[in-house]
Amino acid sequence: MTQDTAPTVTADVTTTPPAVAIRGLVKRFGDLTAVDHLDLSIAAGEVYGLLGPNGAGKTTTIRCAMGYLVPTAGEALLLGGDARDPAVRRRIGYLPSDPGLDRRMRVLDLLRWYGTLRGGVDPAVVRGLAERLDLPLDRRIGELSRGNRQKVGVVQAFMHHPALVVLDEATSGLDPLVQREVLRLIREAAAGGTAFLFSSHVLPEVEEIAGRVGILRQGRMVVEDTVAGLLGKATQHLEFTLEQPLDPEMLRGIPGVVGAHAADHRLYVQVNGSAAELVRALAPVGVSRVATDVHELDDVFFDYYEGNEGESA
Repeated sequence: MTQDTAPTVTADVTTTPPAVAIRGLVKRFGDLTAVDHLDLSIAAGEVYGLLGPNGAGKTTTIRCAMGYLVPTAGEALLLGGDARDPAVRRRIGYLPSDPGLDRRMRVLDLLRWYGTLRGGVDPAVVRGLAERLDLPLDRRIGELSRGNRQKVGVVQAFMHHPALVVLDEATSGLDPLVQREVLRLIREAAAGGTAFLFSSHVLPEVEEIAGRVGILRQGRMVVEDTVAGLLGKATQHLEFTLEQPLDPEMLRGIPGVVGAHAADHRLYVQVNGSAAELVRALAPVGVSRVATDVHELDDVFFDYYEGNEGESA
């Protein structure tokens, strides 16, 4: 996989409205409310991650925004207009969770056809993206593995310099190296002004790429914040190796400390939010090593699904 000679993906962004403006969105299927009075706004150049397990309403929200489903109430505007308008749609890149591709066509022919629908695409950009993702252009779609079909979907979503890219589980089926390359593409395009709305259940991926995150539960937004803001609420699990033993009771009353136990020279502490006060308190004892479990965004996510916070949000 190479990237040094490939063209950079940037957007020609001319819109002043939010790239995504969802207001009071409701979608019901009979007695089931899949999306419940959802509000969401995304600015140009912003990468927004929509989180939630299967059934939370992520894909329904995206399909309503893209015009594939008619909302029961509310509205979803993309680039200031309706995504069903061809003039708006040409400026959007979209990758569904399971892209339907004509299995009879060769990859390059299919991408050329997509390009004509969008008013023309530079062949050098297509080839550069294919090279970065290690995608064979001369094979028929039906001969490709699931991962390579997903790469075709990624290329068609990025190749026309869209002002907005909507991705539904974009890295599903991709090997780790290609996943990293897709994240690089997102960063490059966002730096050029492209807005991103993407759904995912891969939390480390969201933590790495998103500026803001929204967590859906049963179709409702239970929390929305920057990634840094969410991590500030996370419970940290810290392990200190001390130069001398310490009674965990000595930590009682230190802001943020919610639990602690010790084993000889090792101290295990759970901290909500900042650990600054804890570190200051331990400095006189002598700290030779600090280790942490890096699952912070996972902890926030599951707090809202298993704890009481999601019920009251």
